[in-house]
Amino acid sequence: MRKGKYKAEEDFDCLKKEFKKLRLSMKTVGLEARVRKDSLKRDFLESRNEKVGLRA
Repeated sequence: MRKGKYKAEEDFDCLKKEFKKLRLSMKTVGLEARVRKDSLKRDFLESRNEKVGLRA
């Protein structure tokens, strides 16, 4: 009975570690996506401003 309990506790600890890794990965991906979006937005605004300058 104790052997099963220890195995269950080890499995649970392993799952907690994997969950933490997954959450960190999701957070990292979210931050990378936000940075990329901001970069694309900035590039778009810069190119739009250049076009306005060329018209004038």
